[in-house]
Amino acid sequence: MSDAYARLMDRVRDIGRFRAIEALLEWDQETYMPPGGVKARAEQIALIAGVAHERMVADETKALLEEAAAHDEDYVAVTNLRETRRTFDRASKVPTELVKEIAHTSAMAKEAWVKARKDSDFPTFAPLLGKMVDLKKQLADHVGYETEPYDALMDEFEPGARAADIDELFATLRDQTVALLRKIQAASDKPDAAILTRHYPQAQQEVLSRQMATALNFDFDSGRGDVTVHPFCTTIGGCDDVRITTRYLEDFLPAAMFGTMHETGHGLYEQGLPVEHRFTPMGDCISLGIHESQSRMWENMVGRSRGFWEHHYAGVQVMFPDALGDVSLDAFYRAINTVAPSFIRVEADELTYNLHIALRFEIERGIFTGKLKIEDIPAAWSEAFDRFLGVTPDNDAEGCLQDIHWSMGIFGYFPTYALGNLYAAQFFGQAEKDIPDLANRIRANDHKPLLAWLREHIHQHGMRYRAGELVEKVTGKPLSIEPFMGYVTAKFSEVYGL
Repeated sequence: MSDAYARLMDRVRDIGRFRAIEALLEWDQETYMPPGGVKARAEQIALIAGVAHERMVADETKALLEEAAAHDEDYVAVTNLRETRRTFDRASKVPTELVKEIAHTSAMAKEAWVKARKDSDFPTFAPLLGKMVDLKKQLADHVGYETEPYDALMDEFEPGARAADIDELFATLRDQTVALLRKIQAASDKPDAAILTRHYPQAQQEVLSRQMATALNFDFDSGRGDVTVHPFCTTIGGCDDVRITTRYLEDFLPAAMFGTMHETGHGLYEQGLPVEHRFTPMGDCISLGIHESQSRMWENMVGRSRGFWEHHYAGVQVMFPDALGDVSLDAFYRAINTVAPSFIRVEADELTYNLHIALRFEIERGIFTGKLKIEDIPAAWSEAFDRFLGVTPDNDAEGCLQDIHWSMGIFGYFPTYALGNLYAAQFFGQAEKDIPDLANRIRANDHKPLLAWLREHIHQHGMRYRAGELVEKVTGKPLSIEPFMGYVTAKFSEVYGL
């Protein structure tokens, strides 16, 4: 290891620590901070974001990168140098003042979004959204792109992704999804999803959420769970401090139950990243699509499987005797796997979920190509919802205000959710081959074999591989929609008797 490389990594770790402080401030804002603290918090977050950015783009960072690159190192150094160079090249094109203004606007916009969503009032949120879009357009122009601004934004979350390629992939996925959806809608024997909207007291749901996370092997000695408006997972101290959140609806059990499993999946990935590489690229996730593959796998392929509930359902019945005492395991299993177009993305079933993402992808591209004005978003959202899902939201809260991402300036993120579903199906299919008794292990509430498989094949690699490379390395094939469509076709054919 060269002296330049060692000094560079010290610098990178310090930048990672600043980012962790920023994450802590953001976590506190969304969980415990009083609403009155938003202005001061915006200033604090902007300051930290600016300091981290300045340290990354400093002349010393550039000099250390150039000196360290001259040395032949092992794969850890190669990965760290490649990804640090990528981050430096991207960051050095963006003025520090723009970084600080985006961070400040995001902190203000998140608070405005919470109120606007509560009141279902898009016009009150529109000015800050318009400002954020303008700032992100500036960022895309600074970073640069070959075809459209959206490419520069997606590249932050899914390196190498291009809107044209995603559009082609989503078109095929959408067509096959709709074809299967039509068959399901024509089925005569449908689940009774109404049982999930009975009364489920929050106190018992809180106990259940902790039990679910523990069953999936989330380490609460190195993590915690809290309540927020929009569930998320964040990392404060690398794998030693991972925080998951959820939200509770007393008239809809799946919101917290599966929301917790989803965020637990994210948390397990973070807790599985190599601690010896904390705050460096080798200790970070490959992409947001791969991150979503972990959350979607644990939430759906494990958490919505029949085997999982053969073990857990009796205990849940005891926990909610009034709501589930007269409901059979088969009825419950079919209810949690009901397929029906719905308004809220985080509550969507496995099949129609990707249609929500394709819709958002279309809306976001329109915003950044200039085809869609801010004030026209609610109408465009309703039109697209009817076209994609055959339903129209009654208000802004169940329409364009339902997600927190735009208030955070996270444009180009949504496609990673659908990519995550595809990655998850392909990974899980390979895990089933490598762990022949996986279904029985899940039925026995023994999730350690699957977690160990994920640790070995995905988590331990940090950012060593690009997402596409990792998929081929693990499964022997490039990413395809076939594993996902095969999975949902087999599952829902059984649920609906197709």
